[in-house]
Amino acid sequence: MKKSTTGLLLGSALVVGLSGCASSASQSSNGSMSGATSGSSMHPFVCGLAGGLIGGGLGYAAGSDSDEDTGAALGTTAGATIGAMLCADTSPAPAPLDTDGDGVIDANDQCPGTPAGVAVDAVGCPLDSDNDGVPDFQDQCPGTPAGAEVNALGCVDDLVLRDVNFEFDSATLTMGAEQILTGVAQKLRSNPNVRVRIEGHTDSMGSDSYNQDLSQARADSVADYLMRQGVDAERMRTIGYGESQPVASNDTDAGRAMNRRVELGEWQ
Repeated sequence: MKKSTTGLLLGSALVVGLSGCASSASQSSNGSMSGATSGSSMHPFVCGLAGGLIGGGLGYAAGSDSDEDTGAALGTTAGATIGAMLCADTSPAPAPLDTDGDGVIDANDQCPGTPAGVAVDAVGCPLDSDNDGVPDFQDQCPGTPAGAEVNALGCVDDLVLRDVNFEFDSATLTMGAEQILTGVAQKLRSNPNVRVRIEGHTDSMGSDSYNQDLSQARADSVADYLMRQGVDAERMRTIGYGESQPVASNDTDAGRAMNRRVELGEWQ
């Protein structure tokens, strides 16, 4: 048999082998064959070798008697390159992890474990718009002046729960009051290590004892609502002060309205 014929047959046989190699590498990268993954790192080498043999065989077969060696050498080089390309792993690289789903990948996230839905900055930490050290999603007093010292609620002083009002002469919360307290509860749930005082106050209309009982009932009503919104009862303490701590004059309607209030403070 001529050398050219021998080389042609060798090349043809190796083409079949190369096709199988490429198929094997593809199956391994797709995870469709159990146990193939462990040997997948050798596929480019094996296929490159097979490609070299193919190229050498075809070059040897195509060359004349005088340049068979040169043809085989050139064919080997080209075949090795083609074989490596055919068997290279072209599967896409895995996406970077973002475990807490805040849009900042784990490798760059300086605050891993951010609760779902919390707005974060470029390094994955919750936003703190007023820079008081209490993140916005926990801050009961957003917009604190720069440099102000705040408590764990993000407030300089006790927070007056404005517009948390009650039905006339009762401890029943109005619908508007419940909407405000829903937001308060959300921030308290996200700040589980903080305990709070809920203080009730009245104006001077009525007897001292009546106002004392009413202020306590209103503080309890606020705590009950927060508890229904998921705030642990053990984190709350209620106090009724009646008319004993006015913040304005009880001689005017406006003053009395300011004195009828509920305050929220840190319970240490």
